[in-house]
Amino acid sequence: MFGEIRNQQGEKLDYTVHSGEARSDFIVIIGHGVTGNKDRPFVVALAEGLGATGIPTLRMSFAGNGDSEGQFADCTISKETEDLGSVIDVVGDRKICYIGHSMGGAVGVKRASTDSRINALVSLAGMVQTEEFAQREFGEETPDAGCMWEEESCPLSSTYMNDMAAIHSVADLGAQISVPWLLVHGTEDDVVPIGDSRDIIAKATNTAEFFEIAGADHVFSDDALQVIVNKVVDWVKTQAD
Repeated sequence: MFGEIRNQQGEKLDYTVHSGEARSDFIVIIGHGVTGNKDRPFVVALAEGLGATGIPTLRMSFAGNGDSEGQFADCTISKETEDLGSVIDVVGDRKICYIGHSMGGAVGVKRASTDSRINALVSLAGMVQTEEFAQREFGEETPDAGCMWEEESCPLSSTYMNDMAAIHSVADLGAQISVPWLLVHGTEDDVVPIGDSRDIIAKATNTAEFFEIAGADHVFSDDALQVIVNKVVDWVKTQAD
């Protein structure tokens, strides 16, 4: 549908399009979280749900993740924000809704706060307090020697830790999101606490809606999966019309 997509470093980004009715005026882009990729089960389920209602949806793997080119050790919020811009460059002159999970949520906030081509934003268990997250989850690891959550394929780089510290928090950017915005978070999220969403929505404008899922974990497992798919699909449909 869009051909080859490459980021500013020339790295090819892997993506899958659920074409729906192939309408040319609206598209959803879904970005994943740290150590994730476009094939996470809830990402696929969400894309399929959107496609089934006729909304074209592109789920992407940021560079260094999944089957995209690049090195995982180079992955940062700042670089992935650029990756998202490269995808937006390709999808053409149409309304865009970006859906970001976890670290991909922080990417969405950073991009939408400065890029007027994003017309609607969804943050799923969105990371807000970036430095706090990095220290909480990886503070006992040695950058450039250790790994994220003991996954050897996910080395913890000083590049990543430095970027998380430099950003510190995206909470203040909430005030710069002027488009319709849905934030979804589970009460039992032990990776990105629900307090992160509350921190940023406190700064947000009146375009933001907060949807809390009781008992849901970070990746919306089990019963939470259908709840999140139904909520997000219904919300996005209102933005597409």
